[in-house]
This record gives sequence, C-alpha cells and structure tokens, in this order.
Amino acid sequence: MTGLEIAMIAFGLMLLAIFLRLPIGLAMGLTGFFGVWYVMGNPNAPLSQLKTLSYDTFSSYSLSIVPLFLLMGQFATKSGMSGALFEAASDWLGHRKGGVAMAAVGACAGFGAVCGSSLATASTMGQVALPEMRKRGYSDDLSTGVLAAGGTLGILIPPSIILVIYAILTEQNIVKMFIAALVPGVLAALGYMLTVAVYVRWKPGSATTAERVPYSHRFLTLLKIWPVVVIFGLVMGGIAADWNWTKDGVQALFTPTEGAAVGAVATGFYGIMTGGLTFKTFMDSVLKAAQSTAMIFFIVLGAQMFNSFLAFTQAPQNLAAWVGNSGLAPLVVLTVMLIAYLIFGCVMDSLSMILLTIPIFYPIVETLDFGLTPEEAGIWFGILALIVVEVGLITPPVGMNLFIINSMARDIPMVATYRGVAPFVLSDLIRVVILVAFPGITLWLVGVMF
Repeated sequence: MTGLEIAMIAFGLMLLAIFLRLPIGLAMGLTGFFGVWYVMGNPNAPLSQLKTLSYDTFSSYSLSIVPLFLLMGQFATKSGMSGALFEAASDWLGHRKGGVAMAAVGACAGFGAVCGSSLATASTMGQVALPEMRKRGYSDDLSTGVLAAGGTLGILIPPSIILVIYAILTEQNIVKMFIAALVPGVLAALGYMLTVAVYVRWKPGSATTAERVPYSHRFLTLLKIWPVVVIFGLVMGGIAADWNWTKDGVQALFTPTEGAAVGAVATGFYGIMTGGLTFKTFMDSVLKAAQSTAMIFFIVLGAQMFNSFLAFTQAPQNLAAWVGNSGLAPLVVLTVMLIAYLIFGCVMDSLSMILLTIPIFYPIVETLDFGLTPEEAGIWFGILALIVVEVGLITPPVGMNLFIINSMARDIPMVATYRGVAPFVLSDLIRVVILVAFPGITLWLVGVMF
C-alpha cells in the first residue's frame, strides 16, 4: 500500500473510534502510535516519540498563552461582567421589537472579548439572559436559539483559544490572526441582530418590547462596562498597537503571551474590586482553568502523534500534489473543505476539528492560487475555518452550545432549541459565502495595521 492509502485507512479507523465515544485525544494518539509502528515496522520509533513529543509539546512557550486566556475567562465569569454587559445592551436595545434578544447578542460579543471560549460565553450569558427573556414573554425557540448562537462569538472575537492553536499549527502570527478576526466577529454579531429583527417580524408573537429607558440611565449603565473596554483595549492594544513610531514595523508593548498574563491579572483585580472573586472562587477559577488546559494539552499531544504518523506516510504532501494536478478550481477545493467542517461539526467539538483537519487541509491550501500571498491565504483560511467550526457548535445533533443552553431550562424541548437556532445557522452560512467571495473583508484591517 502507498503512504496515502495507509493514512486514509488509519483516518477512517480513527473516526470510527471517535464515533464509538473514545476520547478524541486518545483516538488520535493511538492512531498515530500504531500508525508509526506499522510504517516503521517496530515500536521503537513511536515509543521514542512519546518521550520527545510530550516534552516538546508541553514545554512550548507559545502554548503557555492557553492557560492564561482560560484563567482570564474564568475570572471574567466570576467578576460579574456578564450582568453589566447585558444590562447595558438591554437598556439601549430593549425597547425595540426583539431588542432583548439583540442585547443578548451584544452582551455575548462583549463578554467574548474578554473570555475566548464559546462554551463559557454561552454558559455565562445564558444564566443572565435566558431567565430575563422568558420573563418578558420571548418564545422558547428564540430565547434558546439566540443564546446558543451568541455564545459562538466567544471563539471568533479575539482573544480566541482556537485561533491560538491554529496559529501555532500553521506557524502564523497570532497577533495578525486576532486582528483578522475582528471584522468577521463584528459582522457575525450584526448578522445575528439582523436575524433577530427578521425573525420577530416573521413570527410576531415570539418577542415583546420593553419600556424605553431614559438616556440618562443608559449612559450610567455604559459606565458599568468600562472594565470590559479597558481590559480588551489593554490586551489587544498592547499586543497589536505600534508604541514606537520611530522604528519600522509594529513595536508592540508586549507579546501575546505577556498580553494574556496582563489580561488575566487585570480581570482578576476587577473581580476582587467587585467582590466576585473571593478566595473560594479564585481557587475554583484556577482549578477549572487547569482542568481545561489539561484537556486541551492532551488533545494537542494526541494530534502531534497523529501528525507525526502523517509525516511518515507523506500523505498531506501527496494529497496536496494530487489536488494541484487535478485541475479543480481553488474555490471548489475550498468549498469541499468547508463542507467537511460542517459535517464534522455535527459530531465533534471545535478544537478537535481544528487539530484533526489542519495538518491535512493546510498543505493543500498552500498549493492553491487564490490570488493572495501565502501568509494572506493562511490567515484568510484560518478565519474561514474558525467560522465554520463555530457553526458546528450550533448544528444538531452534537452542537455543544445547544446542550449548554438547553440544560439551563430543562422544560424547553430540545427540538425547540433546534428550531430556534436554524435562522442563525443560515446567517452564518451567508457570512461564510461573503467572506469567501471577498477575502479583503478579512484581510483589510491586517493590511492597515501591518
């Protein structure tokens, strides 16, 4: 058998193991281990890799950004930022038809700017906004659907853990990936708000309107969200802004890892000031961040084992050469990849999809001519992949955000949540088409700043 055939068989067996509920990190690690054993003919090589890959992976300075952003998200959750964000957005938008649902989207976007996790954004904002929307007479479909969709903004609006992992895997600049995600993230939030506006006119009984809040009170609530603005500006401004105009290039105040540390400390101090971060909640935040870090690192190690096996078989390079010689249009190949993400998203979580597919897809993307530089193509594809992965979080049957939101109101049938999220999935797909057709939307801000 050729290396490509061996890799395809191993890939199929790994997917079977995943569908049988074997932990994804373990499935990738075992496939890589036994795959290298088969290719090399003895177990010495994979046993040696277990030692070297473990050390090289876990001693990576770049990966240290992950636990810091996770800790920042935990502190933000405990500090009460979510309530202030929702209150401010509700005061400004609540008097409109469907305004509280729009406010939930805006609050999710704001919280995502200091969290970096979709699941944490959905869970935290769901606890704040879901009871309020149900109390005001919003339908179960719209209430759960908009919060499940809004939660996905947590991984699209920087800082984003998934973007960090993608940048490390493809050797892209983390700061440029963050900057590139800003415009698509804003478009996502605006698209969800527009979807709410259309939905409540299509189904008038699904939403109500609240009393108009005086502007004096609206501006007072805006003052309560200053920590979100300051922390986001501190982190993103510190790692992306030019702080020394006398030298060529962007002279950042600190590196992405240092920015993550600054963000975690700033969020922690705010939590202490508000009283939300006590010794008990601090220890709980550290423990949860450590647990999430361990899970992510275990999956990363499994992916590294699997990637090593792919390198031995030369499958990605052979597949890229085959695609390059096939004569297929680049957009056709890209469309097939994005559809594959949608299919995987029905049964896998976002991190696993990125770690599983990027070693196979990215070498193909590098061979395709989209009229962009290699760096631009890598950034553009990363944002597209992130958006489609984000759609996977709200597509049945295993959309994680759907289960998180539905678990907060067990009297709501799961099918109602499925119905409610469908218009937002359509909004996401329209946004993907726009960003595929016009790469400049994604790359414009990167070009301005760099």
